[in-house]
Amino acid sequence: MNVTRRDLGITLAAGSLAGIGLASAAQELAPPPGYHVMDMGGLKHLKPDKPERIARVIYPGMTPLDLVGPQQAFGYTQGCKVDLVAESMDPVVTDIGLKILPTMTFDKMTGPVDLLFVPGGGKGTIAQMSNPVVLDFLNAKGQSARWVTSVCSGSLVLGAAGLLRGYKATSHWAVREALPLLGATVATGRVVEDRNRITAGGVTAGIDFGLTLVAKLRGEDYARAVELMLEYDPHPPFNSGTPTEAREDTSRFATRFYEPLLKSARAAAETARTNGRRGEHLHAV
Repeated sequence: MNVTRRDLGITLAAGSLAGIGLASAAQELAPPPGYHVMDMGGLKHLKPDKPERIARVIYPGMTPLDLVGPQQAFGYTQGCKVDLVAESMDPVVTDIGLKILPTMTFDKMTGPVDLLFVPGGGKGTIAQMSNPVVLDFLNAKGQSARWVTSVCSGSLVLGAAGLLRGYKATSHWAVREALPLLGATVATGRVVEDRNRITAGGVTAGIDFGLTLVAKLRGEDYARAVELMLEYDPHPPFNSGTPTEAREDTSRFATRFYEPLLKSARAAAETARTNGRRGEHLHAV
């Protein structure tokens, strides 16, 4: 018998969450239109009447953890359909050589999506800031998506598609300062929310992002349970995960390492602004 991690997650939720969900059993959830309340092992949570449609854009040179961190959280979330959308069905080679298989191409994904997502990366991400196929797809889907989201430098691609104009947003610390060129207001934090735009910081912030979205989709108590099932309890061994926490020499080295990327990001953002892809016709909601 083959047991997948998803199967394991569902089994754990059904069987062992009763012990941690006692306080939640009394919580009354008021389901919004299109949702109903489920009671699983004493833990009440929201579930959609029909699966939410999640479109996650993938492209060559992306950082896999930007995608996989949130995907792990979504994998424990029943009632959503996740597609990895790319220009073709060819394997996508990430910035560390891992290959990811798309499940759908841009031209085949018709109709609205509930959640639109873009991961980040380095040179591969900068290339997408001027890729009309990706930008047109994001621009079209972003107009009606319930949530427009990104992790790491993926926010630069959202911005180039005109989807962050007038919104607060974040990105990897190394390229955040390019966001104002795309009409966004820079904010710091692991996860930044502004209305229906949710952006996260660099790479590992994708796990925080995933849990935040699970709470949006299923309720905070369900997200707490997913956090426990993932045993998400980070203790960085060197406490140098942000420029403010890192030693001066460490920060100086990393900043110099990323200087070419920031220069490229700024140039791509200037080009996107010149080309008019700033979402003048998109209204903040």
